[in-house]
Amino acid sequence: MGMTMTQKILAAHAGLPYVSAGQLIKAKLDLILGNDITAPVAINEFSGAGFDKITDSARIVLVMDHFAPNKDIKAAESCKKCRNFAKRFDIEHFYDVGEMGIEHALIPEKGLIAPGEAAIGADSHTCTYGAIGAFSTGVGSTDMAAAMATGETWVKVPSAIKINVTGKKRKWVSGKDVILHLIGMIGVDGALYQSLEFSGEGLADLTMSDRLTISNMAIEAGAKNGIFAVDDITRRYMEGRCNRAWRAYEADSDAEYTRTIDLDLSEIPCTVAWPHLPEKTHPAEDGRNIEIDQVVIGSCTNGNIEDMAAAAEILKGRHIKKGLRAIVIPATPEIYMECIERGYAKIFMEAGCIVSTPTCGPCLGGHMGILAAGERAVSTTNRNFVGRMGHVESEVYLASPAVAAASAVTGHISHPKEVMGE
Repeated sequence: MGMTMTQKILAAHAGLPYVSAGQLIKAKLDLILGNDITAPVAINEFSGAGFDKITDSARIVLVMDHFAPNKDIKAAESCKKCRNFAKRFDIEHFYDVGEMGIEHALIPEKGLIAPGEAAIGADSHTCTYGAIGAFSTGVGSTDMAAAMATGETWVKVPSAIKINVTGKKRKWVSGKDVILHLIGMIGVDGALYQSLEFSGEGLADLTMSDRLTISNMAIEAGAKNGIFAVDDITRRYMEGRCNRAWRAYEADSDAEYTRTIDLDLSEIPCTVAWPHLPEKTHPAEDGRNIEIDQVVIGSCTNGNIEDMAAAAEILKGRHIKKGLRAIVIPATPEIYMECIERGYAKIFMEAGCIVSTPTCGPCLGGHMGILAAGERAVSTTNRNFVGRMGHVESEVYLASPAVAAASAVTGHISHPKEVMGE
């Protein structure tokens, strides 16, 4: 029996010729990630276990992105702990205010992960890097602590679901619509501890931004990871980002999958997830009677330049609905700068939006956009659980940047064509 993409990567990192679903292995890691919420816990565990050395300063990445610039004293103390740890061990990839971006956008952008590599992060959306053909998954802070000391982690090899992608996207449909549609099909536990493996001729119509969004939200279907076959789009993305050798792994023709799902891009509408689960999906047109109070465009899921471009196209020459708040968050300093250079920042501000420093803040109900009781938000973030962005009586509707921008203009959930006159 052959192996899937994920199984091949894990076998290589375990030094084994073959692994199978359910097998427990110890895998060497190329990247170990923490942020200003999870890394302080890992640092405490690291010290509590008596470790006094790290595996490799070049393989550990610490990104201060959730509550930085520090929102309060507790956040300041957490970041200080990370800064001191990074200084003590001369950690090469430590990103703080001024250099910091949202971790899952910053790491691919800087080429810190490559196809065929293996990564863990003390953040559930570490599965993002499967977009470039890497194995990446979220872990707890204790696992991160052990990995910082040893450079390895224990992994139970996942079984896999094959997603056969065909067709081409309709206008205004993006990777966010694709993954929301898929989660709506299979449910939030439809891929529980499995690998979602994307392949097929339809990949040619999915940009790297689309893929990053789709892999990012694999966890919202319960998946261990989401991974894309490496193709010319992947190779072009990696050019100039990574000067080390990397390897693309292909699934064997006789690889075993628990199921195969055919996903025709041409059949996917602009999709919105109603509260309070990402599986509660509806076409955007169904939201005409749902008035909103806030829009958030950004996050690790939808803060790339392609996302900013989609929002800017809709907001150009228009103004958001009076009484509505719109927050735009480019995911990294590089993307922020490009928004300025392309004129997007001006478009956003003239439309009545505020453009924020890169931060995870509103996504997890931390800061920079908390909702009060009874308020509704359309957000390009990845979760809409009860109380996710603030009060337990608030509501979050997940959508693409295009739908979010259109909704900001009308004041209710809207398909972009409603604003663009199409």
